[in-house]
Amino acid sequence: MSAVPASTEDSLHADPWRPETLLAGVAILLTLTFVQRLVGFVRAILFCRYLEAEQLGLWDMSFGFLMLAGPLAVLALPGTFGRYVEYFRQQNQLRTFLLRTLVTCFLLAGAAVAILTLQPGWFSKLIFGTTRWQTLILALAGCLSAVVAYNYCISLFTALRCVRWAAAMEFVNGVTFAVLGVILVLLWRSDALAVVGAYTGSSLLCVLGAALGLRLLWRRLPAAEPLPAGGVWKKIAPFAAWVLLINLLTNLFGFADRYMIVHFAPGTSAETLSLAGQYHSSRVVPLLFVSLASMLATVLLPHLSHDWETGRRERVGRRLNLFLKLLALGLLGGCVVVLAAAPWLFHVAFRGKFAAGLAVLPWTLTYCIWFGVLLMAQQYLWCVEKAGRVSLALAVGLAVNVGLNLLLLPVWGLLGAALAAAAAHAIALLLVLGFARLRGLPRDRGLTALVCAAPALCLGPAAAAVILLIFAWAAVRTNLVFSPSEKELLAEKWRECWEKWSKVLGARGEGLGIRD
Repeated sequence: MSAVPASTEDSLHADPWRPETLLAGVAILLTLTFVQRLVGFVRAILFCRYLEAEQLGLWDMSFGFLMLAGPLAVLALPGTFGRYVEYFRQQNQLRTFLLRTLVTCFLLAGAAVAILTLQPGWFSKLIFGTTRWQTLILALAGCLSAVVAYNYCISLFTALRCVRWAAAMEFVNGVTFAVLGVILVLLWRSDALAVVGAYTGSSLLCVLGAALGLRLLWRRLPAAEPLPAGGVWKKIAPFAAWVLLINLLTNLFGFADRYMIVHFAPGTSAETLSLAGQYHSSRVVPLLFVSLASMLATVLLPHLSHDWETGRRERVGRRLNLFLKLLALGLLGGCVVVLAAAPWLFHVAFRGKFAAGLAVLPWTLTYCIWFGVLLMAQQYLWCVEKAGRVSLALAVGLAVNVGLNLLLLPVWGLLGAALAAAAAHAIALLLVLGFARLRGLPRDRGLTALVCAAPALCLGPAAAAVILLIFAWAAVRTNLVFSPSEKELLAEKWRECWEKWSKVLGARGEGLGIRD
């Protein structure tokens, strides 16, 4: 392994661009994400409260399109940063890598925006099932450019292990979107166009702030070593192709049920968009959990990649299994709380407008647990550069989702769509875990038990709470969930955090004149 040039190391470890440790990165992420998600939760409640079901369905489809088109427009190049920024940094070629990818992403995004602007009717029919919403398509074209720039910055900050920058961007974006969205919906127009405008504004604001940070980073980077014209693409192109395919399949995988509802559920376009709005209401809280899992997985990848590149490959599997179990247990606990609070949420906060969404909530919670675990588990296959296995798992899950929707949607309506999505997520997760174990990820009975416990949510909040308590007891009193070495590690980290915060609080107490 080549040594890291001293100048590069100094430039990236100097404030404000020093990389965080994994524990520090997760702590920063969780702290800001908690506040951000709380703001996002309030925003989602207000949107459900003040938007009609059809407009809520329009926003849901618009957001799904942005998440699908964002990586596709730039061929998922920013998605390679987590794996290869460390590689080019160690080769002292990070300047060249960033410059070439930035220019390429700019040109590709411009082409995508032009296509949307020239064919608004066709895209309106494709996304919403009718040509009525061409004005919304034009707004989405502008929003897409902001989303691409935002994703580039977030991916770069995370890959550099400067999680405080990425978390700050996510935090500002979430808060700004909430404030702008509520203001525009209440004072301008209560429809999807106002929400898209707010999302565009919040993304652009974050990009402007990130540009200042990136300017500081650029100045700190040393002059790059020579790199052949095709050196960047030769290295990252195979991985980028897999990332593109995975991003496409992942987003199609998450978008398929709503697309099937809009295009294949019985009724007019207004009725099917309203049904999509009902489905959106059932996914408001579950998607908050999924986004948290996605962010944690993104933060984890550079650290796993660093371990892999430095030869500590057994540690990758041990770390990932521990994080998977902590994530599954945390998601299960959060979903039990949501299930208990669901009557108040739907009847009071949502004004009783989404009865169909309440009926399918247990199933959306169930499959969102599985999806969150899948997003983290796939990082192992990315580390071993077997991303194609993830693509295969998602492709199988997508086929199951579409096939079951065609069968169940006309018969059971929204429940059929939720059941189809749950089956698809279960199959995709099993395949990803199976492929990872074939490549060296250790088997773990605790993880298997936690994954299998998710459908207990469909038994009701009381039964789900009992099962959660059983797992909590087993985690503390037995070795069924966590191994002795994992419990020892968790206890050690807990003591470190406790001692750190005790010192911080003690110092603050002395500063305020507090004495024992």
